[in-house]
Amino acid sequence: MGTFRVKVEIGDPQGQRWEAIEALMDTGASFTVIPASILRRLGVAPRERWPVELADGRQVEKEIGDARVRVDGRTAPTLVVFGDEAAEPLLGAHSLQALLLAPDPVNHRLIPVPGLLK
Repeated sequence: MGTFRVKVEIGDPQGQRWEAIEALMDTGASFTVIPASILRRLGVAPRERWPVELADGRQVEKEIGDARVRVDGRTAPTLVVFGDEAAEPLLGAHSLQALLLAPDPVNHRLIPVPGLLK
């Protein structure tokens, strides 16, 4: 496992508005978490609240919404968690799977992988 930072773009569900950010790539994270102000600025609307487990094991309810993520020219729809303003953006495993990318924690980069489902 490993943790490193990657440059990504987060967009609205239609892929019309984008914002470049640097996100923490934590190989143990499931969901992509973006500060709520960025998502609202892009026009991403919360659609419901889900229980989310934090790194310290606590469960909290957070708003989730539909967005798009783009890394190195690859674009995919993804669910995002509306994060706290002080929280660093986090790129999660579900977004990586949608992009067909995997973390290379040794070289601190994302690498293309073949999809499991076609």
